[in-house]
Amino acid sequence: MTIKNPSPSLYNEDLAPATERKWGAFSIFNVWTSDVHSLWGYYLAASLFLLCGSFINFVLAIGIGSLVIFALMSLVGNAGVRTGVPYPVLARASFGTFGANVPALVRAIVACFWYGAQTSAASGAIVALLVRNEGLLSFHQTSHMLGHSTLEVICYVIVWALQLLIIQRGMETVRKFQDWAGPAVWVMMLILAIYLLVKSGTFSFGSEIPRDVLLKATADAGVPGEPGSFAALAAVAATWITYFAALYLNFCDFSRYATSEKALRQGNLWGLPINLLAFCLVAGVTTTAAFTVYGEVLLHPDQISAKFDSWFLALLAALTFAVATLGINVVANFVSPAFDFANVFPSKINFKRGGYIAAGIALVLYPWAPWQTGAAHFVNFIGATMGPVFGIMMVDYYLIRKGVINVEALYQENGEFKFQNGWHVNAFIAFAVGAIFSSILPTFTNILPTWWGTYGWFFGVAIAGVVYYVLRMGSRK
Repeated sequence: MTIKNPSPSLYNEDLAPATERKWGAFSIFNVWTSDVHSLWGYYLAASLFLLCGSFINFVLAIGIGSLVIFALMSLVGNAGVRTGVPYPVLARASFGTFGANVPALVRAIVACFWYGAQTSAASGAIVALLVRNEGLLSFHQTSHMLGHSTLEVICYVIVWALQLLIIQRGMETVRKFQDWAGPAVWVMMLILAIYLLVKSGTFSFGSEIPRDVLLKATADAGVPGEPGSFAALAAVAATWITYFAALYLNFCDFSRYATSEKALRQGNLWGLPINLLAFCLVAGVTTTAAFTVYGEVLLHPDQISAKFDSWFLALLAALTFAVATLGINVVANFVSPAFDFANVFPSKINFKRGGYIAAGIALVLYPWAPWQTGAAHFVNFIGATMGPVFGIMMVDYYLIRKGVINVEALYQENGEFKFQNGWHVNAFIAFAVGAIFSSILPTFTNILPTWWGTYGWFFGVAIAGVVYYVLRMGSRK
């Protein structure tokens, strides 16, 4: 679609509806392999697997959660295919042409933080490999700069720079990288699992891990209740669904390039319920086998690979984990803020410049490493507000507009989506009410029950969506 006479403050070529659509089912599938197969994704998958308690519980909790993820991603993905626009532009339909910058910047803040965190995790995998050499170990222990070891700084900057090389040539390069990285990570995951299963001589679901050791190791997963209990299984499903909160918003950044809704549906089917179940199974079985071999609950794959006797296998694992983490950074933490920052000043910032801004922020944050401090709670608090944004956008697109949007009007200052001088008051009222229940009350008060925080994202989606719908219907009357 060609936009006629767009407003300069709302348009550039990167924000325009996608014209080249080359992302088939395989590329969409690899969006999910790139998003999930990271060090943090492995940790969460292994934790949730162990907290299920049995194979049947695992299939029920992770399986139901993965089906819900598939359904939600299909909702926002179809909107991307039909309109061809990125997330911040789609948000203009519900938040207003300029008001959309608020949810866009919320998403960008979270992405920049985790961009640095994931880059640090990827470089950490490389450092863990290098310090197997006595000379590099000595250098790592004795030389420091910017609050880290010099070796850590060097590896961080190298990994940080590699990501810029991937992204600087645009979304088609992203697709090609994912199509290569996704299968490579799966191959390494299977090698790691088979190696440990053979070495342990067992195939189990964590039943031999002492309960107190298991609970201590998985405490950060945020799942209350005894492993295998109904409360734990419900929390496992909810945590797994919430893990994808950021991608529910900006998956249309990728689906807009899909060749068709059929390709999107096939890619999502293989990449979400099928791939997620398989990934969690491999992560959990691998962690259980590692406990048998090493006598420790090692939920992070780089911790496991650091114990390998084989230098070659350790090298292969470290490189693969680094590539996997680069994949999630490109998908979840680079593409999104690139479009989000471009949306603020389209005439000044394009996709590449937006990406450079995000990368620059991650580089500036590194000396303080806020992802290792209480700042993570602040970012999670901000991230919880993504639930209300998702609820508002989906209600607006499917219930208010019945899946039909005047795309040209998204690029007009004085068009249909001007609302109140570019800001839609009803959307921001609903957003505020939803955020109160999704993040503010659970974080800063004891008014709500302790279990509420586990389901805060869901309450944010539902409450904001209902409030927005009521306000919109009221204003129409």
